Amino acid sequence: MRDPRGHPLPGPDESFDLHGCVVTPRQESPQVGGAEQQARDTVIVGFTVYAPAGSDVRTTDEALVRGRRCGITGQPGDWGRNPFTGTPGPVQFAADLVTG
Repeated sequence: MRDPRGHPLPGPDESFDLHGCVVTPRQESPQVGGAEQQARDTVIVGFTVYAPAGSDVRTTDEALVRGRRCGITGQPGDWGRNPFTGTPGPVQFAADLVTG
């Protein structure tokens, strides 16, 4: 279901396992010339997840990534089919750490 603006509405709270994912840390870029850049601090704000083709991931979902609860940020992207091999590509999504 979607709201009047076309955004997905949360459904029932159902857990499921999504096997075969590739997970990479995602960092926040420090402000150019700011204190963080000078000190070269890296702040991990979440993960980029590459899920198997056909995975049903929605912006209203939450994910448990490496033992940390994350919200799905933005619209998951389906890479579609590889133009050279015809094999299906992954579904990519941003999982941000939930704080508070």
